[in-house]
Amino acid sequence: MRRTTLFLAVLAGALLVPAGPASAHGGDAPDATAYRTSVTGLSEDTPGLTVRAVEAGARLELVNDTGRTVEVLGYQNEPYLEVRPDGTYENTNSPATYTNQTLDGDSPVPSNADPTAPPQWRKLSGDPAVRWHDQRTHWQTPGLPPQAQADPDHAHQLRDWTVPLRQGTRTFAVTGTLTWEPPPAAGLWWAGAVALAAATVALRRWARPIALIAGTIGFAYALTRAISGVDGQVPAIAAAALAIAAGVVRSPFLVLLGGAALALFAGLGDAGVLTQAVVNFPGPGWLSRAAVVVALGAGAGLATAGALRLRSAPPGRISSDA
Repeated sequence: MRRTTLFLAVLAGALLVPAGPASAHGGDAPDATAYRTSVTGLSEDTPGLTVRAVEAGARLELVNDTGRTVEVLGYQNEPYLEVRPDGTYENTNSPATYTNQTLDGDSPVPSNADPTAPPQWRKLSGDPAVRWHDQRTHWQTPGLPPQAQADPDHAHQLRDWTVPLRQGTRTFAVTGTLTWEPPPAAGLWWAGAVALAAATVALRRWARPIALIAGTIGFAYALTRAISGVDGQVPAIAAAALAIAAGVVRSPFLVLLGGAALALFAGLGDAGVLTQAVVNFPGPGWLSRAAVVVALGAGAGLATAGALRLRSAPPGRISSDA
């Protein structure tokens, strides 16, 4: 009974993630990218207003605690977003409303979207905060930047960028930089995953403690990403919870199932962080890569250990300790 209660309590974490700020578009942030979008500040001091890059630079997030309305202006300096004390609104007459629906900015703009027309405001949420894609902060040209082609071993600042804001009659801007960063040593991270898988198989007598540790790491990593606003973390959280259950319940089959789920959903699902410099995680990139390596290596090793135990167990004994 205690084990069942523990498992259900852990799995419930996937359903208790608080909602993030309103989004002015669908979520399509990458797990990792070579481009770092950084906010350097505001052109004029505005107490209570904060702007930062989130989701590996895929979106900007603006939180307005000034007590007054702040507008984000579109690509033709038209009203695009309004973040008011009572909530966030988007202008359906702004072409940016449609362009920014995707990260690449390739959504069609309807012919009736007129930046010179009076704004038509549509409410997004009751919170004074919003996240949105902004093409001014991204690298949209196909292929590597020329600087990266000439010197792929070093980071290169590609440009400065600005996004105009307005409060009343005062116009100011968010300022920032866009930088290309070289990829990490992916081969070393993959080698670490293979070594961890081999060690887990060799230590399969301790499969349950390994499952408990690996599942806890995977659960904490995926839940942290979900709390920070990264979409699609429920499969990884559920897989990690299953691995935790394999560390509590005596079942070789659960070890196999939990390990396979951990490797697939918490490991391979986020393997892009091993090959790109900027990760979608509110912490250092090496910590994100280490969590993914644990999920890949320990998960694959646990799946193998569970399968070996099932194969060697006498009939009627497969529920014994793994």
